[in-house]
Amino acid sequence: MLYMFLSEGFEELEAVAPLDLLRRADMDVHTVGVTGKTVAGSHKIQLTCDEVLLSDWRPAAECMGVILPGGSGFRGLDLPEVMEAVDTCAARGKLVAAICAAPSLLGKRGLLIGRRACCYPGYEAQLEGAEIMFDSVVTDGNIITARGAGAAVAFGLALVEYTRGTECAAQLAEMIQCP
Repeated sequence: MLYMFLSEGFEELEAVAPLDLLRRADMDVHTVGVTGKTVAGSHKIQLTCDEVLLSDWRPAAECMGVILPGGSGFRGLDLPEVMEAVDTCAARGKLVAAICAAPSLLGKRGLLIGRRACCYPGYEAQLEGAEIMFDSVVTDGNIITARGAGAAVAFGLALVEYTRGTECAAQLAEMIQCP
């Protein structure tokens, strides 16, 4: 199971596109509301999170990784419970994915040292120890980062490729008519 953490002000495309693509690929992905069961994005689109809330969230033994959307709400993800999940996944070699400004949270924790990573323009200095890339999406081992909302579909497909394989991601890309 993958967990996507949502905080008020999250960038809707960066959450919904990857979530949709992962679920189309039959991945079990749960959204975790950091600020409540219903969370409003940066453009006032509200999402009702799955049955889990941050207040009572406990990572399942079958946790395969975590996903951090960006947008103005990325700072709301910098909470002990969320960062514990990120650190645990990183330590166990599980997927740790972040898009837009959210990769800066990984940099702050030292998780990008010696790794290739990308982020929203202007946050590069916060990717401490990373080799800064300017690709839309960068996969380096179990860490996947992406630049922003325009890369949301590519980010989602990279997550599908990581969890379900190249063939599944290619079939999904063809199905949704992604160039």
